[in-house]
Amino acid sequence: MILFFYNLALFATLLVAAPWWLFKMATTHKYRHGLFRRLGRVPARLLCADPRPVLWLHAVSVGEVLAVSRLITELDRVLPAYRLLVSTTTRTGQDLARQRFGRERVFYCPLDLPWAVRAYLRALRPQLLILVETEFWPNLLSGCFRRAIPVAVVNARISDRSWPRYRRLRCLWRSFLGPLGCVLAQSATDAERLRAIGCDPARVRVAGNLKFDVRAAAEAEATRALRRLAPGLRFVVAGSTLEGEESALVDAWPRLLSADPNLVLVLAPRHPERFAAVAALLDASGRAWSRRSLWTPQAAAPVIAGHIVLLDTIGELASVYSLAAVAFVGGSLVAAGGHNPLEPAQFGVPIVMGPHYANFRAIAEDLLAHDALRIAQKDTLDAALLDLLREPGAAAALGGRARQVFEQQSGATARSVAAIRGLLSAEVAAP
Repeated sequence: MILFFYNLALFATLLVAAPWWLFKMATTHKYRHGLFRRLGRVPARLLCADPRPVLWLHAVSVGEVLAVSRLITELDRVLPAYRLLVSTTTRTGQDLARQRFGRERVFYCPLDLPWAVRAYLRALRPQLLILVETEFWPNLLSGCFRRAIPVAVVNARISDRSWPRYRRLRCLWRSFLGPLGCVLAQSATDAERLRAIGCDPARVRVAGNLKFDVRAAAEAEATRALRRLAPGLRFVVAGSTLEGEESALVDAWPRLLSADPNLVLVLAPRHPERFAAVAALLDASGRAWSRRSLWTPQAAAPVIAGHIVLLDTIGELASVYSLAAVAFVGGSLVAAGGHNPLEPAQFGVPIVMGPHYANFRAIAEDLLAHDALRIAQKDTLDAALLDLLREPGAAAALGGRARQVFEQQSGATARSVAAIRGLLSAEVAAP
């Protein structure tokens, strides 16, 4: 009955929003990309002659794809009898997943419409669905349960921002979450919240955060290029920035250069659709700058001191952090919940974030507890960066503590692999 009313509300919403969606599809390519596949047309490449049973893993976007990269590698290694397919929701996630795992096994997750979900479940006949974080879609979950397909959730979390909404609707969620096969939470707080909204307490356990196990897969071409084009210079790398943060960094740039004229600023906006806006901001600033996407091995001008580099590519930021004398992790000066400070922590880079880190609260608080992270307000960002640039010894110690936290908290991948293998074994053993 709950699913009936959910679908009724979903169709009503789609009907009301149809003019807006039609306008967006007519004017913006990203809204058209993969549309028919999201509506239920299964890509032919997924219907190959490979006889192995399918494991379907769903990771929403870039952050989730990065988080499960090592998990997928391990599952491929320990479960060669299965064919692991990966779905994403966003186009940027799709592009990165294809780059990391191969186009032949990556596809867009269907919209949570009954016929679209049904088409994929019939075509793929997965032995297990693995959801990353909290991708709880009622039709997808119900479709799996009706077909006796077990569902595992890895790296599960409920953010501070989402928690009040889940708590209000916990009586509705219970029927969708109770049958989950296993739920591997990032932290004890996440586990408590997941039990409170309807997950079977016996199937919820704390496995840790997969992002502590993420390593830069390989040195990116951008990293090699920056090392070649800017020998002897120091880098301030600002990653996953949002609107308002790039302007704050550009405003602070003259003060940073006054402390150390041999600096280069690398700006990596979180969303590709903002690359043009950030480019316009840099044009207006009057500063020397260049776009990473225009570099080629044959044609790339030297990067001089005081230069700003716009990192307008996908999948290179984690590696570029390795060059940083100091890193700023964005989405945190504005009320957006922050982004992952572990990407620079793995390299022992000193890290500065703003006060808005709710999406990574457990990680940020662990780093803070070990004096491995600096928090700055918008008006004190330049001072926080300057302190670390002026005191290389203190900066190195801060970065060293961050790397130590990163190493100590690893192990979520191994625990997730063990749980997934156990769930598959239980299904095989069931009469």
